[in-house]
Amino acid sequence: MLRLGRREFGTHEPVIMAIVNRTPDSFYDRGATFRDEPALARVEQAVAEGAAIIDIGGVKAGPGEEVTAEEEARRTVGFVAEVRRRFPDVVISVDTWRAEVGEAVCEAGADLLNDAWGGVDPGLAEVAARYRVGLVCTHAGGAEPRTRPHRIAYDDVMADILDVTVGLAERALALGVPRESIMIDPGHDFGKNTRHSLEATRRLDEMVATGWPVLVSLSNKDFVGETLDRPVKERVVGTLATTAVSAWLGAQVYRVHEVAETRQVLEMVSAIAGHRGPAVARRGLA
Repeated sequence: MLRLGRREFGTHEPVIMAIVNRTPDSFYDRGATFRDEPALARVEQAVAEGAAIIDIGGVKAGPGEEVTAEEEARRTVGFVAEVRRRFPDVVISVDTWRAEVGEAVCEAGADLLNDAWGGVDPGLAEVAARYRVGLVCTHAGGAEPRTRPHRIAYDDVMADILDVTVGLAERALALGVPRESIMIDPGHDFGKNTRHSLEATRRLDEMVATGWPVLVSLSNKDFVGETLDRPVKERVVGTLATTAVSAWLGAQVYRVHEVAETRQVLEMVSAIAGHRGPAVARRGLA
């Protein structure tokens, strides 16, 4: 059972986390949801298409102009409060590595802290425990926030992923974060080259076997682009293929840009796996 905010999700229930970037320089949407009105419209559309979680980020993952904690909070806190007001049942996640930002967004109504940089600020898990909100524990290969991997190597990338993410999850649990609200994330592209991310996907069942719910953030990432030699806007097919494989191997939560397309993929895989029936059944019955 995964419990986030007011929502509970069964073991085999796939969960979509829709990305809403409050940044002017996002790698994918180039600032399309930086202003409040289009960002709120994006939330409304994502919820209508089947997203259970809205993931709000105030700093793009890659290198770029410095964003202070104060500016990150300015971009996210008020928006979290407004989303909470308009969508009381949606799970609100905030993508941050900073404890002070985590505290501010939890005060505003966030249900989940998505720590994409692998516990670089240990205080973030303490905030999650204090507010009894969820936490995503991610493998980033020890990389500093907003840096790209350079000549990074692992003896066994999945062994490292398991060691880090399970360790972070166990620490969060010991601090008081509810067990049913902790997820682990292999951190595709973070502290990894393309071959590392492909191997992490191929061996995702090893993460699932730990018993912690697994979140994957695959959407239009560089490892998809390099694998297929496609620019950012032409990575949807590769992303959806990776989503299907991840679903078959047991991942539960999917951080995405394309909500409707992802939902169809997840429902199809779930039906093949026998966890849900067809939406309709007419063929061969008449």
